[in-house]
Amino acid sequence: MSERIVVVGGGTGGTVLANKLASKLADDIDAGEVTLTLVNETDTHVYKPVWLYVAFGQADPSEGRRPLADLLDRRVQLRTGRVTDVDTDGKRLTVDDGDRIGYDHLTLATGARLVPDRIPGLVEGAHDFYSEDGAERLREALAEFSGGRIVLSVVGMPHMCPAAPVEFTLMVEDWLHEQGLRAESEVCYTVPMEREHKLPPVADWAAERFVDRDIESHTEFVVERVDADDRTLHAADGAALDYDLLVSIPPHAGVALVTDAGLGDDGWVETDRRTLEAARADDIYAIGDTTDIERPMAGSVAHYQAGVVADRIASRVRGHTPTATYDGKVLCFLEAGMDEATFVSFDYDSMPVLRTESKLVHWAKKGYNEAYWLTARGLI
Repeated sequence: MSERIVVVGGGTGGTVLANKLASKLADDIDAGEVTLTLVNETDTHVYKPVWLYVAFGQADPSEGRRPLADLLDRRVQLRTGRVTDVDTDGKRLTVDDGDRIGYDHLTLATGARLVPDRIPGLVEGAHDFYSEDGAERLREALAEFSGGRIVLSVVGMPHMCPAAPVEFTLMVEDWLHEQGLRAESEVCYTVPMEREHKLPPVADWAAERFVDRDIESHTEFVVERVDADDRTLHAADGAALDYDLLVSIPPHAGVALVTDAGLGDDGWVETDRRTLEAARADDIYAIGDTTDIERPMAGSVAHYQAGVVADRIASRVRGHTPTATYDGKVLCFLEAGMDEATFVSFDYDSMPVLRTESKLVHWAKKGYNEAYWLTARGLI
């Protein structure tokens, strides 16, 4: 009987993992000794970082989408459908059409979901750039903006792309200059922590630039509700901020599938931070935003973790003891305006060091966005 490998989730982590496994186990799959299946709710792969550029009219939404089948190795069986149950004892999944899929090795790469409705008034009063529709609506709102107060509020943590709130704030301030609107506009940033970013070096870097560019910064601002009619953002401690345009980083949540399967609390898989194995069941891994590991919700994290899990599963299939481990590596670009950027890299044992922002790094980031599809195919 062949070894059955199943990956749930066709985002960055799941797609890279499936392609790496197809490469490592090509002979075994061709010989019928291994089957490799990727299950995803839709037949489309989405590259979410593009949405930030859509909001500023610098990218078309189509640049963030590709047919998933076009990105997968021919050895990967694509199954479209929503997984509704994980039977960890029987080692099988149930799909929403009632079909069941057995597995010997399972990886969950189900990501995170947006839950803006958890904050009263947020859906009605705020824009975001964390979805295609949200980015397009924000693009239209910016196009109609003629001056006033723009507030970027980090409402929920943790959230996908931890650098994005700082990026948007610096980009929109620069954009206002380009539009000739900076003199009649204010830019404001709020975050529910004691500093501008969770990572101290990034927080220091951002705080310095906020001061230089006359950007208001309100730390420890825990959003309680939004009054869309009065255009007011209310904090739990009674503080309030008026706005003309509110852009939020909405609350995120895990998926109910994880909790229902007993794999973790609040939808996040309880995961060993080195081996990426699920703590509450055998032969299950979790990568990317699906895990409860204290790592940024970034595509690079899922990418690096996918390589580790591919090595570990391939070792198990061949009867070897897995030795590959994840060292916490993260690599993120960070836009400092409309045409300059920096980047950070760090791991479990080091903190990031930010380089001086430059046009070169900005174009490197834009170039990577174009080349991302090679990453998804497991080629880089």
